[in-house]
Amino acid sequence: MRLIQFKDREGARRVGIVNGTRIQALSQVATMRELALLAIAAGGGLERQAQLLNTDQSEDYADILREHRILAPLDHEDPAHCMVSGAGVTHLGSASTRDKMHRRLEGEEMDKTDTLLMIEWGIEGGRPEAGRPGVQSEWFYKGDGGIVVAPGQPFPCPDFALDGGEEPELVGLYVIDDQGCPRRLGFAIGNEFSDHVMERRNYLYQGHSKLRYCSFGPELLVGAPPSHLVGMTRIRRNGRVIWEQEFLTGQDNMCHSIENLEYHHFKYSQFRRPGDVHVHYMGAANLSFAYSVRTQAGDSFEISIPDFGEPLVNGIAAAPGAFAAGGVKPL
Repeated sequence: MRLIQFKDREGARRVGIVNGTRIQALSQVATMRELALLAIAAGGGLERQAQLLNTDQSEDYADILREHRILAPLDHEDPAHCMVSGAGVTHLGSASTRDKMHRRLEGEEMDKTDTLLMIEWGIEGGRPEAGRPGVQSEWFYKGDGGIVVAPGQPFPCPDFALDGGEEPELVGLYVIDDQGCPRRLGFAIGNEFSDHVMERRNYLYQGHSKLRYCSFGPELLVGAPPSHLVGMTRIRRNGRVIWEQEFLTGQDNMCHSIENLEYHHFKYSQFRRPGDVHVHYMGAANLSFAYSVRTQAGDSFEISIPDFGEPLVNGIAAAPGAFAAGGVKPL
């Protein structure tokens, strides 16, 4: 089952089941989080709860997308209670890309980078037996719910950014139940938009490079995705494709199991606060930056994985209202 969040033509929030070209609206709930909390209380699972609330009200999916009424498939009414984070160096295909980014610019011949060491550790210990912790992946903080851009909307790019590039990823979507247990709703396509020029300048700038807007959706695939997924990334400029590449994801193409990535995020008690929402990016296999692509305002990204329904599309726009140096005022 695939689910979306959207606004109807009166501006009211709705949750819907994707049924071909139609969206079947649900009753009783206005948000995916409400649906998840009902499912937790009932003990019957998210798909079962959605089926119970299904109605005969439907809308044309293409209209929702064209009229920009689509929303990210999970959020929180208070953005501060939505945690956006990610894991890196998790895909076998990312080793070469990340290694090149983290080598010193003045010399290619050197000892193994930390990136290659992390890949080796992941291959050796990132897929432990079920119920046992494995080696840690890279982890980063992305922001709270305020940095999530709805599908179809542009990423605001700040004036201090050196770059703005896509990272096509699986995204795990979670709600924390009343007992502090993370409950996984499912997965979505994600674009973990980042500043790769800044990261390459020095990998200790990675924390800064990740503090950018991001997007995921438009659909939530309930349950676990197939273990082998083939996707496509396209970048368009003035309506023309300037770069495209296939990518592989899913657990078969990762050096960490999804369960291991989840453990190393949720092992921290501050990430298990009842009622909170978590959006966790699972790592990218490749990105256009590695092929010397430099994006600019007006470009658009399209990331598609057939199993996830409609593609995730976002543009790039200059961010308004830049913060000025010296802008902090004493009391």
